[in-house]
Amino acid sequence: MSAIAADGVWKYFGDYPALRGATLEAPPGACVALLGRNGAGKTTLLRILANLSRPSKGEVTVFGESARDEKVRAKIGYLGHGIGVYDDLSAYENLILFGQLMNVPDTKAAAEAALERVGLTRVRDGFAREFSRGMRQRLAVARAFLHNPEILLLDEPFTSLDDRAIAVLHELLRDALSKGATIVMSTHQIREAMELATQVALLERGKIVHSGPRTDEMLGDPGWLYRKYEEKPK
Repeated sequence: MSAIAADGVWKYFGDYPALRGATLEAPPGACVALLGRNGAGKTTLLRILANLSRPSKGEVTVFGESARDEKVRAKIGYLGHGIGVYDDLSAYENLILFGQLMNVPDTKAAAEAALERVGLTRVRDGFAREFSRGMRQRLAVARAFLHNPEILLLDEPFTSLDDRAIAVLHELLRDALSKGATIVMSTHQIREAMELATQVALLERGKIVHSGPRTDEMLGDPGWLYRKYEEKPK
């Protein structure tokens, strides 16, 4: 059984098909690097996988259950472009609120530990609106990992992070994988993604045109898969 799967997913915005029959499976414990040019449909697919948007056609399942089922929501951690933190709450208050929504045991201790992991303890009481983009991104990372989700869906997670924060995120991702979590992440920073990935999927114009194990060629040459596909006859 797949941890998370999209089966023939289409998504229309008006008459425009942002996704065209996209099919993707992530087995339990996998780390899938979701690649594609700007506009390929990566964000759209991740939002549908996270049940933040509904497909026009097709189905998404989480451990064999419909992604629309409320009880699967706690199994998913999502980190998107929108950061997803409340500007008028402090870093600590943001994590407390999210922890309560996700029924995290001992929310206060979990929030403190999460702030420590991402290096925000010293600004725990600062309002999120006062944070730099990088600090807000770190807070969003803490939020996504707070409830120890079984599935992590990450949209360009390395964007706006400094070197230290990238190292922290790598550590969090490796720790999650060691505990059996499943990860699907889109990124243009292919080298960082390939170091973690066990599988790679390539989206082009809303279609999954490649899906399979991450190979040594991909690890050694981040642009290899793009060139391999682009060199194929159309």
